[in-house]
Amino acid sequence: MNDTIPRKTPPTGRIRFGFIVLILGYLIFVLGAEPYIFGLDRSPVTGFVQITVFLIGLGILCTGGYLALNAAWNGRQRSIVADIGIRLVATGYVIAVTAGLADVFGLGSHPFPNVPSFGFVQAIGVMLGEITIAIGFIIFIPYPARRKSNNSLTEETRYSG
Repeated sequence: MNDTIPRKTPPTGRIRFGFIVLILGYLIFVLGAEPYIFGLDRSPVTGFVQITVFLIGLGILCTGGYLALNAAWNGRQRSIVADIGIRLVATGYVIAVTAGLADVFGLGSHPFPNVPSFGFVQAIGVMLGEITIAIGFIIFIPYPARRKSNNSLTEETRYSG
């Protein structure tokens, strides 16, 4: 299907599906970040499984946000700024995954033979990734097109005294 063909009816079904995926991703994200809310907290530290679950949830959340906002464009041609927004979302997710799994990748303060943990610097990195994702989504929002003014004066007549 070609995404550049404008549709006559609003794509409410596609937007709704995107929001359902987004909410599912948010619930998985919360399950990984705060498992005690669901009665599943077994450890005082944030371990590898928790980190992985909330990063998977963040990825599903980003996918749902993309699906909903892409459907909101309703087949119109996306602007360059909107394309930059999508790339910022993807970059933010890569930043969050790299920061969250820094110990597993050998970049953190607890390299692989030790038990990976989620420290303060990693938390800052994940938050920076989430901020980048949020900025990308804000940029990707389809704003209504500007209307041309009905001013009958042209540039030439306006300034020709």
